[in-house]
Order: sequence, then C-alpha cells, then structure tokens
Amino acid sequence: MQTELTNVAENPVSQNAFNGPLFVVGMWRSGTSLLYALLNQHPQIALMYEGDLPLMWPLFLGRKSKSDWPERWEFWNSALSRHQLQRGKIPSQVAGLRAATELAYRQYSGDAMWGCKSPTYHDAMEQLARDFPTARFIVIYRNPADICRSIVRAGQKASWFSRSGMTLRALLGYAEMKKGADRIAANGMQVHLLQYEELVREPEGVLRGICDFLQIPYDPRMVSLENAERSAIYEADHHANVKGKKIRPSGPREEVLSPALKRKIARYTHLWRKKYDGHWPAFAEAETAGVGNPNWLERISDSLLYRSYKTFDRMVLLLYCFGPISLLRMYREMRRPPEIAKQGERVPSSGAD
Repeated sequence: MQTELTNVAENPVSQNAFNGPLFVVGMWRSGTSLLYALLNQHPQIALMYEGDLPLMWPLFLGRKSKSDWPERWEFWNSALSRHQLQRGKIPSQVAGLRAATELAYRQYSGDAMWGCKSPTYHDAMEQLARDFPTARFIVIYRNPADICRSIVRAGQKASWFSRSGMTLRALLGYAEMKKGADRIAANGMQVHLLQYEELVREPEGVLRGICDFLQIPYDPRMVSLENAERSAIYEADHHANVKGKKIRPSGPREEVLSPALKRKIARYTHLWRKKYDGHWPAFAEAETAGVGNPNWLERISDSLLYRSYKTFDRMVLLLYCFGPISLLRMYREMRRPPEIAKQGERVPSSGAD
C-alpha cells in the first residue's frame, strides 16, 4: 500500500516540540546511527552525530568557558568540521555548558529540532537531565548478545572496538543505561524507549511512535535511507549498512562470541530478567539449560574492572580538556592507527550492523 505523503506545512507542530534538546542514546552497535539517519530525514529534526559537547563539561567550570573550548572540542572528535560548523560564529567566551551546547548545536540545526545522538551518553543521562532540564530522550535497546557480537566484528577492522574490555564495557554499560533511563523518567523527564529489533522489522510503526512522542507530524521519508544526510558519520566498514539505501536487518552470520562470553551474557541476562520481572531485556538469547545468575565473585570482579575502565576514560577526558594541545597533537600522531589517519577518532563509531 502506497503511503500518502504528509504535508508538514499543513500539520501544526506543538509549541513544545522544539523546546530543549533531543538526545538519542543507546549502547555502541545498537542502532543509534541508523536511528539518527532516519530521524534526520524529517524536515523538523536536525540532530548532530556524536557531537558529545555536553560530556566536555570540565571546559565550562564555574559557569564560564575556557577560551579555547571550540578548539579542544574539535580536537576531541572533529565535531565542528564533520558538521561543517563555522568556527568564526562560535565565540570563545560563553556563559557555561548549556549556552555553548545550544549555540553550537543550533548553528547546525537552524530552525529544526536540535540535539545529538551518541552512545557515549549511555551512562550520562542523569548528568544531561541536570544540565538540560527541558531535554527529551530517546533510548534504544538491543539484544545484549548481538551488541557484543557486533562489537567483536567491528573490532576485527576498527581499532577503537578492539580495545581491551569492550564487551564487558558494553554489557555492564547496558545495565547502567537502563538504570539511568529509569531514574530520569521517575524524575519527570520525557523518555521514549524502543527496540532495535522492532525498528528494523517495522520501521514505520516505531517512527510514528517517535513522532507522537516529539509532537510532530509523521513524515514517510523517515522510513528510507534514500538521500539521507550522513556526511557527519565516520567512514568505517561497520557503517556500511547505515551508509546504504535500505534498512537491512541483521541476518545469520558466523558466531564470533566465545563460549565463555556467551555464558557470561546469559548469566547477566538471567539476572536482569529476574530483576525486572521478565520484561527487560525484551530481546535476548534463549536461555540455556541450567543458566543462573553471575555469582558474587564474578559480579564484584566485573564491576571493579568496569569502574577502572570508566575511571581511565574520565582521566583521558580531563587530559583533553586541560592538557597542552600541542603535546596532545604530538601524542595522537605517534599512536594513530593507519586506518583512521584522516579522522578525529576520539569518539567511537556506533551504528548497528
């Protein structure tokens, strides 16, 4: 059945539709890049791709900014150049993080809905809710085993995903994301939840639900990647599908998870299903006979390792915020892998395969 094109101009938009930013959040390799591309097909939505400026809050301590914050933001993840933002229109002095983010993001969005999609927000939603009290959140979940499979496959060609502990980061970070989404919703923030599996299987229904949440009319262009603007997405093999023309569900592929990792994922899934009365994760592997929860030793050791990774990430962020840029540039050039020699690689590429 042919879908009749919606005339956006004839459908009034709620006066609340564009108040505050929209943040699209999901774990790495869970479909955030696909969702970003589809959302930006709507003429009233213009999200940035992994801009991540709100994560660089140390640049704006004391309600004022470091004078070189645009340069450091660009050095962090090439956000300005990827989105073709005009550096000359971004002042060096702004009145804090919220003002800087809105100023830069609105330069990209114009009169459309502004915001950002990023998997690095998965454990930062409470911070975002405090810094942007009028924000709205779209949170996308995916089968945790498929997330880990996609990370392993991406790590075979992309050095960022081949780092030590990436699957553990994703597995425990997935639970942190669930807790964060629940907490901000309980505190009155507007949160819309969806599943990657449902998005690729029935995109129109999922996207109509998002439009209802955002109080904007549905536009049928959203269900196609044809002519989608994706220039801000990093060039990488694991972005091949989102760079294509059609929404393609993941088909059967060779297993890449080790038996030990599959058992660990099954144990944590069993734990979460018990905690959330069988409702979450909504999509998961069929439980194997005799699977139980991770024991206390596994949970403690995994948690400590996960926290050590997060502490390291925070230290790296502080270094990018306060370290001498000339030395940081020298260090980056010395250790930059060849396959990303032309990219600003600090922020991970994250579209689902």
